[in-house]
Amino acid sequence: MTARSASFRIGRVRAYLRGRVWYLAYQEDGLRRQPRVGPDRQAAKQMAAEINSQLEVGAPSALGFQPISVFELRHNWLDHHEQVRRSSLATICRYRTATQHLLDFVEAVCPVKRVSDFRPQHASEFVRYLRQKKVAPSGHRRARQRPLRDAGIKFILETCCSLFNYAVRQRHLPSYADNPFRTIEVSRIPVEDSKIVIPFTAEQEVLLLQACDDWQFPIFLTLLFTGLRPGELVHLLLPDDLDLEQGWLRIRNKPQLGWQVKTRNEREIPLVPVLKDVLGRLVATRATGPVFIQRRCFADHQPPLVDRSRKSLEQEVSKRLLLQEKMHDASLTRIDRQEVTRTIWRDLGALKEDWIRKDFMLLTKAIGLPETTAPKTLRHTFATALQDANVDPLIRNELMGHAPAGLGLSGRSLGMTAVYTHTRPETKRRCLETAFVERPALKYACHRAGCSNVVEVLGSVDGDAELTT
Repeated sequence: MTARSASFRIGRVRAYLRGRVWYLAYQEDGLRRQPRVGPDRQAAKQMAAEINSQLEVGAPSALGFQPISVFELRHNWLDHHEQVRRSSLATICRYRTATQHLLDFVEAVCPVKRVSDFRPQHASEFVRYLRQKKVAPSGHRRARQRPLRDAGIKFILETCCSLFNYAVRQRHLPSYADNPFRTIEVSRIPVEDSKIVIPFTAEQEVLLLQACDDWQFPIFLTLLFTGLRPGELVHLLLPDDLDLEQGWLRIRNKPQLGWQVKTRNEREIPLVPVLKDVLGRLVATRATGPVFIQRRCFADHQPPLVDRSRKSLEQEVSKRLLLQEKMHDASLTRIDRQEVTRTIWRDLGALKEDWIRKDFMLLTKAIGLPETTAPKTLRHTFATALQDANVDPLIRNELMGHAPAGLGLSGRSLGMTAVYTHTRPETKRRCLETAFVERPALKYACHRAGCSNVVEVLGSVDGDAELTT
């Protein structure tokens, strides 16, 4: 075979034969690309012509991508969320945990070297791997393990799909390759074993409040009548977040103090009169510090920073951050900064979210509901109560503090608020009866059947007149 027949050039692309396989060589974005084409010379010519035309117009070449390992991809993606997207630390932690399952799979079951080698069949094998895997719900290595639930598997797959979408955008996959997780159709996987959250009935609400001691009562009354997330409740500060004179509770971001609302959406919630009175007695003469304080502070403990204003607290945060940087002689990461800001809330005498959960579990056990362990049940109860009272959907969305919902056919969409809203049987009955109360057919049916009690509610009906109409 002559040297001429072993290579050829089309514009900016050179093709050459190595053994029995054709390769292309060209420069793109300052890098030398040498993709493998195959043994067919004609296919190599077609690919060389296609890539040359793409290079001429400045488009990404068909075979131009940067190979990378799954481990490196995951590291870069998490760093992207940390430094570029600035996602919350809790979100990044969830992403890290979800993608760790993929790393375990690649290391133990399917040892692919590069992201571009991960195929749709590997994604299907990954789903089977997750179905057989057991985890500890609490995350503790000594805790009792159970199989992953459907919702957990869906979240892992959705996260991995986002990871590979990032790989596509960063050109770590060939341009002709699709995201391997899209073939699974994650959205169509049913959730059959989810833990159902059932809102409290009116009787259970009373039993819960009756079981509270004097320290617990204001906390759980506030959660019940405002729908606050526990994390929002423990970060309420006086005097800005509680306006007793006007009767408002304000949930505001506090980035300088290391805390922000989950959705970043600030909101105001009106206080019902009884809650306003209870909170007024709770804060008494206090003008600064957390609205809800630790149990020991409820007695005689005086936290060191409780008399500081918010501006003074922010200055204290800066002082402690500077001290930490000098001690480590390096810039602090977001996690390091979060640890420092937590010491501020500790020295304010603020509650921890875990404490609320523990007390809630003790209360539900005392009233005969030991299976109800999540304080967010009160948030579900709040959303359901709003629906029972036919509160406007947009107002419900604002009171819940969810991200603004998209507009549907009706112009209104509850979005995440719908997840927290449960329709009680009596609400369905009332809405159905209200929808038919003015229907002539219903009035005539009541008259003909002799339902005197129903006719009395609907008003007297002239059956013959209705028929004539």
